[in-house]
Amino acid sequence: MYKNPKTGEIKDVLQGMNEVHEYSEDGEEWDRVWSSPQIGMDTKVDPFSSKQFVNKTNKQGTYGDLMDRSAELSEKRAEKNGGVDPVKQKYFDDYAKKRGGKRHPEENKNKPIEV
Repeated sequence: MYKNPKTGEIKDVLQGMNEVHEYSEDGEEWDRVWSSPQIGMDTKVDPFSSKQFVNKTNKQGTYGDLMDRSAELSEKRAEKNGGVDPVKQKYFDDYAKKRGGKRHPEENKNKPIEV
C-alpha cells in the first residue's frame, strides 16, 4: 500500500518480493504504508478434538485460562449432544469403573443428597 503525500489517497500495489518497493505516479514519489494483517488463524476450535485443544492452549496463558477454555468447549459439546458432554461423561464413567462404582464428586454436585 502506498499513500500520496499531498492528497492522502491510498493505493494497493501488487509487487513481487524481489522487486524494489517504491511507487511513483506523475513523477511524485508515494509513501509506503505499513499495516499489520488482521487475521485470526485459530479462532475456532473443534470441541471434540483434543489435538486442537492442546495446540490452542499451548500458548501464553495461565492455568485459569486453560480451565476456562476447557469449560467453554465442554459447554459446546453439551449443546451439540442434547445437554450431555460425551467427553466429560466418559471421564466420569472411567472414574467410577476404577473406583468400584463410586461416582466422581463433580458429577454428584448437582444431585440432591439422600439421607
